[in-house]
Amino acid sequence: MIYKIYPLLVFLLLSFGKDSKNTPDLKKATAVRTIAKVEKATVDAKIESVYNALDPNNFKLPELRTFTEALKGFYLLKEKGVIKKNILTLIDFSMSSNTKRLWVIDLSTNTVLFNSLVAHGRNTGEEFATAFSNLNSSFKSSLGFYATGEIYQGKHGASLRLDGLENGVNDNARERGVVMHGADYVSESFIRDHKRLGRSQGCPAVPVELTNEIIQLIKDKSCLYIYHPSRNFTMEERLIS
Repeated sequence: MIYKIYPLLVFLLLSFGKDSKNTPDLKKATAVRTIAKVEKATVDAKIESVYNALDPNNFKLPELRTFTEALKGFYLLKEKGVIKKNILTLIDFSMSSNTKRLWVIDLSTNTVLFNSLVAHGRNTGEEFATAFSNLNSSFKSSLGFYATGEIYQGKHGASLRLDGLENGVNDNARERGVVMHGADYVSESFIRDHKRLGRSQGCPAVPVELTNEIIQLIKDKSCLYIYHPSRNFTMEERLIS
């Protein structure tokens, strides 16, 4: 499995990132760098192969770059036992909120199960998401990797708790009450009336009619990744163990 290879890649990348002046054997350091490059190329090639094999199920696929970051994190989290299911939920906040920018993908069958509208926080931006926060009462979305939790009944009905897995990036999600829930402002009709999708208090809100299906599918330790190009892929350095 690819997720058996990726932790080795992370280790090697971190190893050769140190100052070579402090390395007694420069030839050995060069060899490590070479191995790391080969491993990275191998992982990237295998992820691209997975991407090309995806069954879109009549939906539009996410961008390869976004999918690659999400899948690398998925494999690492699966290896660490943080997530249990072969379900990946990907949200691309580089896209307009008027487009379907959430995907739920079954990695056991390589099938896209859902492609949906999803809201960002009211202080994160208007049509486009531009500002993010991990702070209470910021009403902003948080980026990065999450493990899905349990379903509960809240003010929006059935809702799914989320646990942020990155220190300083989204680890306050549960304390902030950042959850996945349904909202009537996440709809094509709202877009027609207001020229943009409605916004949440920081939660990735989804259409009411899809809420139960989505949260039942992804609950209990599946991987959710919220992408934005402003964020560098350094998840392995901030991951909560």
